[in-house]
Amino acid sequence: MTALDQPARHADGPERPPERVPFPVVDEVARHCLQEEEPETVHIEVHLPGTPDPARLKAAFAEALRRHPRILMREARGPWYRRRYEWELTAEPDVEVVTFPPPERDALKKARTRSLSEAPPLSSSPPIRLEVIAAEEEPGTAASTGGDDPDRVPGDGGPGSPGAGKGSVLFLTINHTALDGPACLRVLATAAELYGGQDNSPAAPPVRTPSSPAADGGAEPVGDAPGGWAPPARVSRGTPEPSPGNGMLVAELAVPRRPKGAPFTVNDQLMVATALMIAHWNREHGARPKPFRITMPVDDRPRSMDMPIGNGTRLVEVPFSAAELTSEDWGPEDIGTLLRRTAERTRTLKALPRPQLGRGAALLTSPVLPVTLRAAVTRGLRRAAAPWTSTTLLSNIGRVPYPLDFGDAGRAHAVWFSAPARLPRGLTVTTAATAGRLHVALRWSKSLLSSGDGAHLRDLFEHYLHATEHTEEGTKR
Repeated sequence: MTALDQPARHADGPERPPERVPFPVVDEVARHCLQEEEPETVHIEVHLPGTPDPARLKAAFAEALRRHPRILMREARGPWYRRRYEWELTAEPDVEVVTFPPPERDALKKARTRSLSEAPPLSSSPPIRLEVIAAEEEPGTAASTGGDDPDRVPGDGGPGSPGAGKGSVLFLTINHTALDGPACLRVLATAAELYGGQDNSPAAPPVRTPSSPAADGGAEPVGDAPGGWAPPARVSRGTPEPSPGNGMLVAELAVPRRPKGAPFTVNDQLMVATALMIAHWNREHGARPKPFRITMPVDDRPRSMDMPIGNGTRLVEVPFSAAELTSEDWGPEDIGTLLRRTAERTRTLKALPRPQLGRGAALLTSPVLPVTLRAAVTRGLRRAAAPWTSTTLLSNIGRVPYPLDFGDAGRAHAVWFSAPARLPRGLTVTTAATAGRLHVALRWSKSLLSSGDGAHLRDLFEHYLHATEHTEEGTKR
């Protein structure tokens, strides 16, 4: 049984100390590599047509925390020579989790900036915060975190677009050392059910018809894909900004159409669009063609009330050879071929059993040496391994499984997530689908890219995602 699976237990009386849980592997590695300049945060923003009542929302969220007690935790103090970091489980929050900041100009834009630059402290339980922001931004300003780019939000400008009409935004900021986005979304769905009295059970996942090798048109198996020994391509430097930290841009697009009977999924279309976006960007900046590797989180947890809370995804790396991405003229047949290859690779990689961060990380976090010594070793190895870090990360949440119905405040019509974007990757793409629309967040390190660069990358992503829809039914068979 892992720490994620262990039930939370608290002190039964004032004389008993709180229950402690050792850091799992993912949490410990993240804790070793913390940086003040680029905090490891995950942001979730949920757009509602109305505004929830403050007292009722605070009560509902507090009860949701109690129903998922693994989220009520803080880092336990300990001597420098201790062998493990430990989470201390608490019966109640240490701090006020839900706040309603007063209305102000550019409130949502400022909330996004806070989410990227101010991580909830690990010393207070729980390491998250929820701000309720009035969504009354001027059109365009809500789509970016600073910079001079006059943002354009792709899409039809409907009610789910950033800055479209009044309402509110539930803005969750998560310290990624402790928790991930899907786990916190589960807690928020419980709060929605308690607040609105509506059933917020997760929808059944879509049924996928497994494709046979013949249906795949003879796509190459993963063994023919480029290996992991060569350093992969990096995202070429654009116009860095002088301030440290992350920048972010969000966009709303149509969910890409998938040709009937196609052997690939929407996730494969997003993967190909991400690869082609970066390949195009790198060509524009004169980079020499190199193989790509794109990290893809895989989450096998159930979405029901017994979903394990914590960092529960495992990471796989989807490879692309340099030759696969060198073309400058992508026709329907070329994209169809790349989609088939990508689909075969992602299916194979998802099916392979693998520890969350690989076997090396499990060995690295074995409690043999004090955590201070293991931290120094981990940071040194991370720096040494930087050239072999994947090109980028694509985190596709997929269709948001919960209605997120807050009763008198309405049902969510847009949900955005973003993942940390520290160098050496320097760029992450996070996607989720709500109300029939695709919500995309590009997040980057300001030492690599600017808001103008982010806007150009967004346009490239939209272009190539649209191109994956026109593949002559996925391939010529």
